[in-house]
Amino acid sequence: MAKQTAADVMTPAPTTIDQTETLEAAGRLMAEQDVGVLVVRAGPTAVGVVTDRDLVVRGLAAGLDADATVQQVTTDKVITVGVSDPVETVVEVMRAGAVRRAPVLDGNVLAGIVSIGDLAVERDPDSALADISRARPNR
Repeated sequence: MAKQTAADVMTPAPTTIDQTETLEAAGRLMAEQDVGVLVVRAGPTAVGVVTDRDLVVRGLAAGLDADATVQQVTTDKVITVGVSDPVETVVEVMRAGAVRRAPVLDGNVLAGIVSIGDLAVERDPDSALADISRARPNR
């Protein structure tokens, strides 16, 4: 059996937003797509990630208004993995960087995103995190 790679466990085609968009636009996009993270672009290049928590803590709680730009709250030190990286490598890279999500690149092209929930579903399917990650959203 072939080893699993990042491509096997990632969510393909993650939702992206340009860094010049507003916090309001980011929040609306997250709500529409039912996601908690957006990959931030400068044109076609992925330059960071922004989470729903970033919008609240770095944005609203810091006194920014809804017209502030996504760039102002973006985490720009992004830990990435390659599509062909073994899952074990993905786990180690995410652990070393203390990140919950990592964009997956195919060369320089954004191919997907992998989360600790994705890894739990694949690697520890009986865990509470895997159960929560598989569950339908509680709207």
